[in-house]
Amino acid sequence: MLKYLVRRILISAPVLLMITIIIFGLTEIAPGDVVDYFRSPDLEMTAEAEAALRTRFGLDQPAAVRYFKWLGNVARGDFGYRFTDGEPVAVVIGRRLNASLLLMGTALAIGVLVGVPLGVFIGQRQYSFWDFSLTGFSFLGISTPSFVTGIVALLVFAINLRWFPAGGMRPVDSEATLGSTIHHLLLPSIVLSLNFIATFMRYTRFSMLEVVRLDYVNTARAKGLSPTAVTWRHIVPNAILPVITVIGLSVPTLVVGAVFTETIFSWPGMGSLYLDAVRGRDVPLLMGMNLVIALFVLGANILTDVAYAVVDPRIRYD
Repeated sequence: MLKYLVRRILISAPVLLMITIIIFGLTEIAPGDVVDYFRSPDLEMTAEAEAALRTRFGLDQPAAVRYFKWLGNVARGDFGYRFTDGEPVAVVIGRRLNASLLLMGTALAIGVLVGVPLGVFIGQRQYSFWDFSLTGFSFLGISTPSFVTGIVALLVFAINLRWFPAGGMRPVDSEATLGSTIHHLLLPSIVLSLNFIATFMRYTRFSMLEVVRLDYVNTARAKGLSPTAVTWRHIVPNAILPVITVIGLSVPTLVVGAVFTETIFSWPGMGSLYLDAVRGRDVPLLMGMNLVIALFVLGANILTDVAYAVVDPRIRYD
């Protein structure tokens, strides 16, 4: 397993290098210029001042030189500085990353812990009332965008019923506690998890239906094993592999959904920071965040591959 993990990380290195080229290239071909951020609608920038700014940010050098300089700085952990306040990008991302990981991790955990058991449940009850009802819910959950669900949930549960706070990560008039953090976290994480509950439930159901009629399952039943033992010892371990793939591939969707959810609920994470960077044309922050998101997705893919061997003992990477 260790050999495979090391090999998988080494294989991901060229992919990460290509990602850095894409991030830098998209920044280069994007409309506008870094200097445009410092232009004032009321004052005209002189040619000398513009040339000084270009020299300051290295824009007078070829793109290849600027790319390798940026890559070398990133390798040392230096993502540059924000245009807005001059704060180091790595510090800003580190501060917001914890909040985003808390929200996304909770949403993904809810999606797995609710969606997979529901998929097992209806997979054993094909064409029943529960199958039709939960399948209908899954269609609704998959087709409804997270920003629509978030606005409706905010209106109903936070504003009308006042069961949950309308936004933020902690109370503004008191110290944050574990209970208050969970109270603020619950509604946005549930909203973000609805799509994943529906997706994981459907894939688990389909996978269960493919496995439940196989010969070894019938043999286990013929031996007199209880339905619970047949389900959790023979059906689920063999049906869960496709679901693990879907869970790993859901990470990019999770990141995109977090952008809208964090904005709606004023959650101080990477999503709202990303929108601020786009609106403010904060190029160093955008490049740093794109790279961190790419690292996060690559790490999730590696963990997904490792999870195969943990769940299915037939797989031996060594």
